[in-house]
Amino acid sequence: MASFILLFLLAVTGGAVSQSNDSTEPMCYDWGESSQAAVLVLDGEAGWVSCPLFSHPAVYNYTTAQSAGHDLVWYRLLDGHDLEQPIPYSSRVSRERERLWLQPAVANDTGQYICMLRNKSSCSRIAVRLQVLLRDQAVRSAGCPQVAMAATEALIGFQQGKTLTCPNLQDASKMADSDPTVNWTYVNQDMSRCDPYPFWDNHREQVRTDLQIHNMLIPYEGLYFCTVWYRRRGGSLSFTRSIKVSGIYPTTLPKDPNILHPTNGKVFPVRTNSDVHLTCRGQLPFIIDKPEREIWWTVDGKRVEQLNDGRFSQTNSTTDDHRDLTAVTILKITDVQSEDLQRNFTCSVKNARGSMARWVQLEEEVSLPSVELGCGLGVTLVLMLLLFVVYHVFWLELLLLYRSWFGTDERHTDDKEFDVYISYARNSEEEQFVLSTLRGVLENELGYSVCIFDRDSLPGGTITDETLSFVARSRRLLVVVSPGYASRGSQALLELKAGIDSMALGGHLRVILVQYRPVQRQSLVRELRRARVALALVRWKGDKSKELTSRFWKQLRVELPVRRAGREQQEGSSKEAALMRLISQNSTNSQTGLISNITKTPQNIPNSAA
Repeated sequence: MASFILLFLLAVTGGAVSQSNDSTEPMCYDWGESSQAAVLVLDGEAGWVSCPLFSHPAVYNYTTAQSAGHDLVWYRLLDGHDLEQPIPYSSRVSRERERLWLQPAVANDTGQYICMLRNKSSCSRIAVRLQVLLRDQAVRSAGCPQVAMAATEALIGFQQGKTLTCPNLQDASKMADSDPTVNWTYVNQDMSRCDPYPFWDNHREQVRTDLQIHNMLIPYEGLYFCTVWYRRRGGSLSFTRSIKVSGIYPTTLPKDPNILHPTNGKVFPVRTNSDVHLTCRGQLPFIIDKPEREIWWTVDGKRVEQLNDGRFSQTNSTTDDHRDLTAVTILKITDVQSEDLQRNFTCSVKNARGSMARWVQLEEEVSLPSVELGCGLGVTLVLMLLLFVVYHVFWLELLLLYRSWFGTDERHTDDKEFDVYISYARNSEEEQFVLSTLRGVLENELGYSVCIFDRDSLPGGTITDETLSFVARSRRLLVVVSPGYASRGSQALLELKAGIDSMALGGHLRVILVQYRPVQRQSLVRELRRARVALALVRWKGDKSKELTSRFWKQLRVELPVRRAGREQQEGSSKEAALMRLISQNSTNSQTGLISNITKTPQNIPNSAA
């Protein structure tokens, strides 16, 4: 019998056996630390440690061990110490049969506890870890009691009842000088509120120390906390446990599994050399103490994993409804062959109450004469997709092309002298960008007349009057937005206000915002913040925007006045050229003649508008 016990413990725990060289010392079997029996206790609450040697009564029984002359001795190895120490028993630390009680536990009790069962000839020892949690380490929600140990689970059928007993209440009764009392608390499912008993309904009632749920309803699901209070040796002790209550469908309802889809003998039309998915959906009711449930496919009586054919695979998924499962299994057949039409495909469901099966077959699908319809629909979809892609990719080019054909040249409808007035912060970086980049491209490449105050104003004039005059004689006000722009009292702010007022009153001037560098919104003045909401903003992206065919210059040309003749049509982007090739040859020839006639006219245009 002793050899059987030794072999059993070796198989269960994988412990190490050690024997002293001195023949007078008993042989001791050290099973290491038992992770299964790790104990969590809240600081200030009563707790205990059970010796894991007695977790298998068939192997070790406390009463039998005592009768055989074995003694149970406890040691402990506290955190931060290297040597095991005997446990000094006191009114707070005591031993009761195979348990070591801490009434109450304190933070310094955290460590490894070793229980040793020994006699003169042999001994066995095993360790268990105890962790005492401080109050700020324990889980607490919605003002509920703090709990160190994990919640136990209670399943109750709807419209049925059950009695909840606080876990470990009987253990406390053995150590108490009088009958313990229990306080019950309930926290709702969303963990937003914690209510102590009474719960203000007739379906839940505390009877002595137990909580009786007479009629289970969905709102009663959630966590229930029970705090056990008892007196021992003149002191008051307590510990708290939690129970997770979940509702299930009543046990009086049918619990047999059922297949919802497909019907028995259903035929699925398929095409050979293609893939097919066979879907089976079933209901698997939950049975207490027997939760095993399964749904699967068989092919000619064999499960998918038993087939030596990689063309077959199966995937499962489930949906939980108060522990009742709606299960779906999909059988995927890759590259259907003609012999698959002769196979028998069966879907089966099973739980502890019973099982059900339904079979289906495959048949060759009859092809319909729908090739013409399919081709026509496909061509239509392709054309629609092509038009969508063309518009999405080339919308700027389309807009510029439309303006070049049908837009109105503002030089013929007003008496403005300049096309663009550029407003910018007077510092080296913005000036370099305006004079070298903006002015050069707008005047030399795109043919616009540009006004820059520092360049075009005459000496001796009044800055305010000349600024307002330049803005009034311009068709567009181009504002270069940067972190240094429009500080209060600057000329740039005057230019911006003049442009916005002219735009609001007469509508003959349009303001364009060019963001040269990123600017925080809160750093802008009020006028510029309002302008960013209502006006077009074109962003300069450094080297990406230097090419004339970049998105920056195209967006800017959309906001600038239309030029029916000029270099911009000769410098058209590659995307515009691609679109032009989509136009018919006749339209291209006529448009080219029109452009040739127009390009001969710039000699007659005054220099102020060239």
